[in-house]
Amino acid sequence: MGKFIGHLYPGLYLFSYGLYQAAVVSKAMIVNDSLLYLSCPPRNKGRWAGLWGISYGGLLKLVTGSILTVYVVFCLDDMMVLMDKKYPPRFLYPKEWQHLTMFILLTLNGCVDVMSRNLLPQRCVLLEKGSLVLTFYVLLLLLISHVQDTTGIELQIHYLLILVVFLLMLVLTIELWTPDTFQLLLIEAFLFLMMGSWLMQAGFILYRPVTGYPWQDDDISDIMFVTTFFCWHVMINALCLLGIYGLSALWHRCHCPSLKLMGSKEAPYHKGTVGPLYKLLQEVEQSEKDEQALLLSKSSS
Repeated sequence: MGKFIGHLYPGLYLFSYGLYQAAVVSKAMIVNDSLLYLSCPPRNKGRWAGLWGISYGGLLKLVTGSILTVYVVFCLDDMMVLMDKKYPPRFLYPKEWQHLTMFILLTLNGCVDVMSRNLLPQRCVLLEKGSLVLTFYVLLLLLISHVQDTTGIELQIHYLLILVVFLLMLVLTIELWTPDTFQLLLIEAFLFLMMGSWLMQAGFILYRPVTGYPWQDDDISDIMFVTTFFCWHVMINALCLLGIYGLSALWHRCHCPSLKLMGSKEAPYHKGTVGPLYKLLQEVEQSEKDEQALLLSKSSS
């Protein structure tokens, strides 16, 4: 699993999930909707009506986790063996077993999402968030152990990946108490984009460098440029998040007349209330001035 495909496919999934989350949060921000109970468009009760209520994010986790789990099990020639038959017995394929644990957790997290949204009588947001937080706590522990025998370029790549996972774990932990906060969910989507794009970049750096020549562990310039590439990913993913919000706003303004109607109604409302109020204040001030002038004239006479 520690090959180019093993970095590309998980990274592609995480990046796609980040795009999905960014689109959902952008839509909720534009229409000022709740992130926990998003309103559904009007639809007819037909054969396919139930498809609107499916947890697509949970289904994506379930399918992707299952596929990656099967791939890890069958990618080795002699299958996944826990220990050898020598004496004393030794553990085999420690990194592959860590990968398998990660993907099983992803599958279970998808099962929890689907169960919460489609099987339980009422959606349990705390259960979904708690399952996701637990997954990233375990993932962080596995990644810290994953870099024990790595050096140079690979170590620097994994350190930066651990940084993203740690920040994402903190954001998800805070969301247990404030799950309906736009700012936190935007940061969450951004960190998923970062995690996915950086995993794909790691596959190219470690196994398929663009130049055709491997990166050198003893070259300080190569190690420094790993961090530079990571900073470029931060900027590109931030622009990607901004672009998704802009496209979502444009799409909703073009295809949702209710947004235009709402905006056209709000402007006259403010004009209509502020104008008469301002005139009324002017009339009151003018009447007070007239009364003061009348009192002054009487006192002088």
